[in-house]
Amino acid sequence: IEKYNRDDSIHGILVQLPLPKQVNEKKVLNAIDPDKDVDGFHPVNVGRLMIGGSEVKFPPCTPAGIQELIVRSGVKTDGAEVVVVGRSNIVGKPIANMMLQKAKGANATVTVIHTATRDMAFHCKRADILIVAAGVPGLVKPEWIKPGACVIDVGVNRVGEKVSEKTGKKVAILRGDVDFDAAKEIAGWITPVPGGVGPMTITMLMKNTLKAAQLRIAKK
Repeated sequence: IEKYNRDDSIHGILVQLPLPKQVNEKKVLNAIDPDKDVDGFHPVNVGRLMIGGSEVKFPPCTPAGIQELIVRSGVKTDGAEVVVVGRSNIVGKPIANMMLQKAKGANATVTVIHTATRDMAFHCKRADILIVAAGVPGLVKPEWIKPGACVIDVGVNRVGEKVSEKTGKKVAILRGDVDFDAAKEIAGWITPVPGGVGPMTITMLMKNTLKAAQLRIAKK
């Protein structure tokens, strides 16, 4: 990583997680030059995200993709009730912070809940925007969703296998944290699993990488 940090021909560094158990994940992530940290996981970039505004260089890719989906769908965020289900460092915490910022696509009132929350249904029912990233298949029930709400399902859970009609090979059966078929009859907007947030994560990674290159070139 130190070698790549010094190499001006490399503009972005991403560490594919999880790492093998014998490798210190924290030490590896902290070794990345914050200005090449296109995943946005370095403590410096986490701090920049917390401050917000022009300080932010590389927002974490999945939260950035979520926000982009909300904005491009025309969902009103200003003053909206946003409920985030999940408190991970990768999705829950950063998207909650991003939606709190006084900025376009944000300026919302945010509540973070998790599997230890006493009455999850109560909080979900009042959400104008419900972001679910708990990693528990079918956690959010259709009756928990406010009619017309925007539902972003970040969960990608393997619940079995099936034989692909195209290839004849076994493929994983993926299920989100929300019952999509039932929820789509209630929600105003909802993302599918797979094919919803996942492609946006990749897109925002490329956006961050392009920005990293532009910033590096501007320094020369």
